[in-house]
Amino acid sequence: MRKFPIYSLILVLTLLQACKATAPISNQLNYKDYSVSKSIKQDSAVSKMLNPYADSINGKMNTVIGFAINNLQKKQPESNLGNLMADCLLKQAIIKYNMPIDAAFVNYGGIRSYLPRGEITVGKVYELMPFDNLVVVQKISGKTFTAFLQHIAERGGWPSSGITMKITNKKATEILVAGKPIDENAVYHVVNSDYIANGGDDCTMLKGIPQYNKGYLFREALIEYFTTLTKEGKPIDSPVQNRISNAN
Repeated sequence: MRKFPIYSLILVLTLLQACKATAPISNQLNYKDYSVSKSIKQDSAVSKMLNPYADSINGKMNTVIGFAINNLQKKQPESNLGNLMADCLLKQAIIKYNMPIDAAFVNYGGIRSYLPRGEITVGKVYELMPFDNLVVVQKISGKTFTAFLQHIAERGGWPSSGITMKITNKKATEILVAGKPIDENAVYHVVNSDYIANGGDDCTMLKGIPQYNKGYLFREALIEYFTTLTKEGKPIDSPVQNRISNAN
């Protein structure tokens, strides 16, 4: 079976959306499965129609926005890729929302690719984060924050920035926020994707809590963060720092 790059899918979805806006709405749908393989002949008329869009999309996706000095891959309970993405979320949220942020998290299952050593393009970011997840901030109690961290511990650890903790028998222990023990009576500003803030991945403790939401895509945050690092002469990289570790 042939695999299509993410930007090819973006092009197809964009065209479908345009057709949807002008096509009449039918109250009946019929489905038929097609096997996509190299045996299928290319339709020259369709290719001619798509070429102008493909050139534009490919040009954008092939734009280099930085250089990675190491292979960056996800791993639990902590990884260089996870730390990079969580740091991005924290720093870009502080800029975008102009408020102090205590911690940021990336759900492990939402990371869909890796960053290879070498030039990093916009297309690589789309492969890494193909979903239109938004960056949102929630003001939560220390009690709710603790419950969230316990959930993360049960899941084996998620990328994080702003906190440290150990996982002991699938429970969060020795939790520190900005170097201080977590206070269940305090209030914290926490950044997540809107998917998690709305209760996704069984994060029911966050569902219903008001959100600061400016329609800022996580993917957009990554692109801006990597671009800024490059302008500052810095590589795209992040070390493993025992932010979340398994207790011995």
